[in-house]
Amino acid sequence: MSRIIGLDVGEKRIGVALSDELGIAAHPLTVIMRDGLEKDLRKIKEIVQEYSTVQIVVGIPVNMNGTIGESARKMLSFTDFLRKELPVSIETWDERLTTVSSEKVLLEADLSRRKRKKVIDKVAATLLLQCYLDNRRSESGERKTR
Repeated sequence: MSRIIGLDVGEKRIGVALSDELGIAAHPLTVIMRDGLEKDLRKIKEIVQEYSTVQIVVGIPVNMNGTIGESARKMLSFTDFLRKELPVSIETWDERLTTVSSEKVLLEADLSRRKRKKVIDKVAATLLLQCYLDNRRSESGERKTR
C-alpha cells in the first residue's frame, strides 16, 4: 500500500499529515501557508510526488447538526479543484471537532499559545487522517494493532 495525505484546509493555512506505507498510522508533516489556489496546488503536488502519494483525504467542516454550511461548501469546491488537477484519488472526511481535539491535545501538552498556533493545523490534519485510516481498517475487517 502507498501513502495517503490528510489535509486540514483553513483560510490561512493547510495542515498536512502523511500516513505510513501500510496505511495504519498518520503523522504530522507540515503546514502550507495559503498563497492562492495555484501556489497551494503546486505545494500539494510537490508533496504528492515526494511521498509517492496515491490518495488525499480532505477534511470537510460539516456543521454539528450534520448540515453543509458555507465553510464546507468552500472545502467541497477546493476538493473538486484538486480532483481536476491531481492524478490521485481524493476523498472527503467529516472533520467535525478535529481542531477542537487538536487544541485540547496541545493544551494538555502544556504548549504555549504561540507554539500551538504553529502546529495546530498539522495536528488537526493528523487526527482527521488517523480517524479516516482507523475507519477504513475497521470497515475492511482488518484487525487493529496496538
